[in-house]
Amino acid sequence: MFEPVQGESGFIVPSQEFVQGLRELCDAHGIVMVADEVQTGFCRTGKVFAMEHFGVEPDLMTIAKSIAAGIPLSGVIGRAHIMDAPGDSAVGGTYVGNPVAIAAAHAVLDTIAEDRLSERAEQVGETIRSRMESWRERFDPVTDVRGLGAMLAIALERDGEPATDLATAVADAAARRGLLILKAGIHGNCIRVLVPLVISDSELDEALGAWEEALEEASA
Repeated sequence: MFEPVQGESGFIVPSQEFVQGLRELCDAHGIVMVADEVQTGFCRTGKVFAMEHFGVEPDLMTIAKSIAAGIPLSGVIGRAHIMDAPGDSAVGGTYVGNPVAIAAAHAVLDTIAEDRLSERAEQVGETIRSRMESWRERFDPVTDVRGLGAMLAIALERDGEPATDLATAVADAAARRGLLILKAGIHGNCIRVLVPLVISDSELDEALGAWEEALEEASA
C-alpha cells in the first residue's frame, strides 16, 4: 500500500521506474497493490488519479476527501475478482452510503467533466510552481519545489538542515494576512498547498502574494 505522491511526508513524487518496479514486485509474489488516492485523487495532480502519471494500474485504490467536495465520503475501487471475494456485508465503512454525500460525489464527477478540472489543475499548478520557483531563486531557505499538477510544496532548509522553525514562522505570518497554509514533511519543514480547483485566477494571485510576503517577513 502506497501513496502515488506522498502527502504528509511533504509531497514526495516517486519515479516512474519505482512505481513500475513495485507493480512488477507485487506481480512476482502475488501481492495486492493498493494505491492510496485519498489526497491525490480527483484531478489534484493534473490527472483524475495520480496513478495515471505512471502508466500502472493498482489492484485496489482508496478514495475520499475530494470525491465529495468536503462532505464525508470514502470508498474502495478495485479489480472485480478482489472486490467480489468477500461475502455479503463483509465490507463496510463509516462514510459510505450517505445519500447526501453520494449526491455531492455525483456533482463533483459532473464538474470534473464539464469544467475540465484536470486541465484546470495543470493551469493552477503551472501558476503555483512558477511562483515557487521564483521564491527558490529569491529566498535562500527555499531549497526544493516538488509535486505534480496542483499538488505542490516547498521545502525550507538552513545550513543544510530542515528549517522547521522557519516553516512555522511562515505559516504564522501567512495567517496574519488571512491565508491558512499547512506544514508537512517528517521534519515539518515543508509547506504544501492543495487549493480548490475552482479557485479564480485573482484569488490564487492574492493567496500567493500573501504567501510571498510571509516568506519575506519570516526569512528576514
